[in-house]
Amino acid sequence: MNTGKQLAGLLLLSTALSFPVLAHAQDAGTETVATPAPQTQEPAAAEEQAAEDPEVSIPGGAIIVTGRISRDPSRGSAQVLSVLSAEQIAKTGEGNIAGALGRVTGLSVVGSGFVYVRGLGDRYSLALLNGSPLPSPEPLRRVVPLDLFPTGVIASSLVQKSYSANYPGEFGGGVINLTTRAIPTHSFLTVGVSGTWDTEATNQLGYTYFGSSTDWTGFDDGSRNNPPALAAFIASGKRISAGDVDTGAIAAQLVNTSNSLVQKIGHLPANFSGSFSSGTSFDVGDNRLGVILGGGYSNKWTNRDAINQSSTSADLSSLDSDFRRVTTDNRLVMNGLVGLGYEFGDNTIRWTNLYIHDTIKHTRMSEGVKDRGNADFLQQETAWYERQLIDTQLVGEFKPVDDLSIDLRGGYANSQRHAPQELSFEYVRTNGLLDPTGGYFVNRLNRTSGSGSVSYSDLNEDLWSGGADVTYRFDDQITATVGGAWSDTQRTSTRRGFLFDAPITMPAGIGLMRPDHLLAPAVVDFYNIGLIEDDESTPSFLAKLTNWAGYGKLNVQVVSDFGLEVGIRYEKADQSVTPVQVFSTPSGSTASTALNNEYWLPAATMTWEAMPDLQLRASISKTIARPQFRELIYQPFYDPDSNRVYLGNPLLQDSQLYNAELRGEYYFAAGQRFSLSAFYKRIDNPIETFVTQLGGAFTTSFANAPKAQLYGAELELQKNFDLNGGFWPAGEQVAVVANYTYTKSQLQVSPSDLVHVFASSSGIATDFFQDGAPLTGQSDHIANVQLGLENQDHLSQQTFMLTYASDRVISRGLNGSPPQPDVIERPGFRLDFIARQGFTVFGRELEAKVEARNILGRKHEEFQQAGATRINVNTYDVGPTFTGSLSLTF
Repeated sequence: MNTGKQLAGLLLLSTALSFPVLAHAQDAGTETVATPAPQTQEPAAAEEQAAEDPEVSIPGGAIIVTGRISRDPSRGSAQVLSVLSAEQIAKTGEGNIAGALGRVTGLSVVGSGFVYVRGLGDRYSLALLNGSPLPSPEPLRRVVPLDLFPTGVIASSLVQKSYSANYPGEFGGGVINLTTRAIPTHSFLTVGVSGTWDTEATNQLGYTYFGSSTDWTGFDDGSRNNPPALAAFIASGKRISAGDVDTGAIAAQLVNTSNSLVQKIGHLPANFSGSFSSGTSFDVGDNRLGVILGGGYSNKWTNRDAINQSSTSADLSSLDSDFRRVTTDNRLVMNGLVGLGYEFGDNTIRWTNLYIHDTIKHTRMSEGVKDRGNADFLQQETAWYERQLIDTQLVGEFKPVDDLSIDLRGGYANSQRHAPQELSFEYVRTNGLLDPTGGYFVNRLNRTSGSGSVSYSDLNEDLWSGGADVTYRFDDQITATVGGAWSDTQRTSTRRGFLFDAPITMPAGIGLMRPDHLLAPAVVDFYNIGLIEDDESTPSFLAKLTNWAGYGKLNVQVVSDFGLEVGIRYEKADQSVTPVQVFSTPSGSTASTALNNEYWLPAATMTWEAMPDLQLRASISKTIARPQFRELIYQPFYDPDSNRVYLGNPLLQDSQLYNAELRGEYYFAAGQRFSLSAFYKRIDNPIETFVTQLGGAFTTSFANAPKAQLYGAELELQKNFDLNGGFWPAGEQVAVVANYTYTKSQLQVSPSDLVHVFASSSGIATDFFQDGAPLTGQSDHIANVQLGLENQDHLSQQTFMLTYASDRVISRGLNGSPPQPDVIERPGFRLDFIARQGFTVFGRELEAKVEARNILGRKHEEFQQAGATRINVNTYDVGPTFTGSLSLTF
């Protein structure tokens, strides 16, 4: 992961059900189009056919193979794709699938497990599980953070970068389709444990708070539930501003020793995890039934000692704020998986159920200056972010006759994010000689000489989806597929935030007390401390997206070495965001969205086998990108990871993308290749961020820029070198994997262009965006190099992995006259080492793994720079981590 603090062997080595659809033409649920194999196969082709097929489950039920028959899906597919098999994922040594995908050409991992394709943000990346969509528990994201998925769950990961009509139209940079494991061929039980030493956290000073007695599980014991007075107030539908609410009674119940008393931990513990997976299958008459179970638990501590600075001047010559913030997060993950599968004849029915519960217990202490004054500020934050994902999928893959395949799929997923009692306090030391308390930190709870706030946030999203696909092979040259899909998503997002309000008559000396004493019931009652609600206009929203789609595509082997796939997809979507009435008297808010759009999305890909081991591809397509719910909701949201406040724009529109790519692939041996490609994208109405000041605070919002273009090139090399005899054991080889992606993007903005921003006094595009600026989140250069020593006869691998991503815009600067420079993130170089060794102990298989991550100690850097002047927006050290793990299979 980009923080360098990955807990290796994270979570369970569990498995799920998936049918191996990437098989031969006679396999169930699969069709391939291929020319007859030549009478004499080349060694590379013969080795490929002898290899085991990776399991891939996608919409449409098949990867259509053109040209010669090949088990290598990257080579045989009609599209530009990469497939990581379970073996290749294991070779990376990553504990979660986001880390493994970071090794794929053109992919980069940003933040907590969000995978970007070709440097584009997550809005241009689509993530599926077994071909079905997943909701995200992250309010700011469209897709699920992929670091929630341990690699043991995944049988394969497909990354397709050229669009085909069987995928949803929200396809910008590419699609990532995760396939869970298949019905086991034999019974097994695997148990694993791991421990990690993080040099920035383990045995270091950190902070925490008590919370509740069950926090170690990732579940609250009820201590964070709404107190009775607050629950009664919310149920009443009253407004605090009306003046008839006893806010003192509410305030007296909100803060206590458990949720606000920050404690030092002199020596943070090491990270650890445990997991199990098991499976069996048995005959039911002539048919086969399989069962797979898995589960895992992870406890991880991270420490960030960050410098956070900000400036409102264009040349950054003066600082408006300068803070040192120490953040200690305790991340607790529990998950489980249950899979049932039934095979009868050439048909398969699979039922897969996945549960992930991911919690962060957050504590932060900050000290610094702001507002260009002489006072010092001490800030304290405690929070509990509880995320949960439940997903169930039912898939049927049927083959009633040899040349006909029918695939049916349906799914339900629910994601939740619960953030109760986000507490924040600010104490002020005026340093004034005439101030009796000027040498002490004081909180007078008046938002001038100290402040306190608490918020309660809830997100609940339900996603129902279904689809049907029919594929018919007319002969070895022509295959046709038609299908349809439907999805319905509903999200409710609620945030109730309150500011503590003390009268001016409260003595300054009272403000010397720590938060739990300052807001103890007796103090609240005696000094008449009350509450103000910070947003009475739009505290709750209902967001909906209903999408209907139908598509058809045709694969034609025109001649023996020339294949063509053409398709078109029709999508109709209704997307809305509507304020929910929570008060008895409606607010009259106009912050709503209603988008009703229809699209025809064509796609075509040509594949020409110019030589026996050289093939060329060309593809063109049109796709779309819809605004995310969080980007539409006019409701403030604080992201503790980036230390930024976000506010949605209800006036956003869909983006449309026009894509083209040329690619050459040379396969010189089995599993070895060199590829080179060039790509181009034009984006109409791209959704981009901008930064403004609201109430004196920097706030990030969103708007449609007029246009953008993106172009670039990719190259990839995979090569193995056998080490025969001598010093080296039999079967030893050196494996080299290297890839590089160059991407250049530019916004296109002219003075006559207009934008639509809710509640803004300006609609001139140049007031928000700069012509020629790069897209946010996009690195010009991404490179990965893996150099490994491995044995082909038994498990023994030692691998060095070097990754690089160039500077990328992570947030915009203030767009004044002249504008500020953008906020830059500098990922830089990162070096990892992984060693895996297999043993046999008392007849059982034992795997030992040692990992050294971020060996170079690459820090996290976010900064602004104007000439020689640089300010650190969010910069902190990320030290090396060292992990040891063992897994035993019975």
